Amino acid sequence: MSDAHQKNRQWRVAAPPDGRLTEGNFTWAESEVPEIRPDTAIVRNLWFSFDPTQILAMGVPAEQGGVPVGGVMHTIAVSQVIDSQIPALRPGDIVHGQSYWEDYSRIEEHGYFETTRVPPGVPPNLALGTLGVTGMVAYFGMTEVARPQPGETCVVTAAAGGVGSIAAQIGRIKGLRVIGIAGGREKCDWLRKEARIAEAIDHRTEDVAARLDALCPDGIDIFFDNVGGPVLDLGLDRIRTHGRVVLCGITSWYLLKDRPPGPTRYPNLIMKNARMEGLLGKDYQDRFPEAAPVLLGWLRSGELTSKEDVAVGLENAPRTLVRMYESANIGKQLLKVADPDP
Repeated sequence: MSDAHQKNRQWRVAAPPDGRLTEGNFTWAESEVPEIRPDTAIVRNLWFSFDPTQILAMGVPAEQGGVPVGGVMHTIAVSQVIDSQIPALRPGDIVHGQSYWEDYSRIEEHGYFETTRVPPGVPPNLALGTLGVTGMVAYFGMTEVARPQPGETCVVTAAAGGVGSIAAQIGRIKGLRVIGIAGGREKCDWLRKEARIAEAIDHRTEDVAARLDALCPDGIDIFFDNVGGPVLDLGLDRIRTHGRVVLCGITSWYLLKDRPPGPTRYPNLIMKNARMEGLLGKDYQDRFPEAAPVLLGWLRSGELTSKEDVAVGLENAPRTLVRMYESANIGKQLLKVADPDP
């Protein structure tokens, strides 16, 4: 490794968010490149994924799976192996798995998500987005948890975000009439024109309840929720007999200091013989290889559009996470750190 590679720039957690996420929640540092240990590999990070649940780990002790104050912020990344004492990984391999906001990281093969090779020919951005955990959550959430039937009405919240933008399109591919809820005209225009779903509701300028009544007069068969809070009650209030509610995320809740009580309209699940089920991507990890070729086939045919919002430069990692929490991104939020070595 050259002298230029010895400096390891990184972002550490300065403090957990207190009702609001800012760049001040992180501090810039430099360290030595970590030394390899048995059953680990040293990787050079190339691309980072940004996901709302990352902030839940900030300030949480490492033994509880979190990032303590002073610890390097973690992420899902695509990286290049520099050195390895993991038999399945060799120097030069491009891998997908748990890593950290820094140039070089020491990783393990078995973590919350397994470290796996990125298939040849798959760009790193797709490996983190549509063909990564984000796409897999959308795929299994829509196909397995939602159990779609052609002709049904489906509402997707945060429909222009990472998971939502893919889930909404999968719903369309499966023959659903999909209504997306998103914030801002640009996002709603993308959902109608590029994602090609039936309709979009702008929660910033429209009365969501009134629009749902107008667009779903007979109710909602599938409510794919990434937001939680009051919008979940709107979905529960309109769920049809034998409807399904997919709980994928609760972005409205993560930053709240005083968290409100749960949904109030859940009795409708009883009255309508409906079902509400949580969705955790890790539960489907052993089936990711089953979904990847299906998603890739849809991408190649044009049935599925991969929408990404890409920032560049490790120095911009905190700004990028804040940007996502300000709902400025359309599609999957990514950050490019570096190109792979030849």
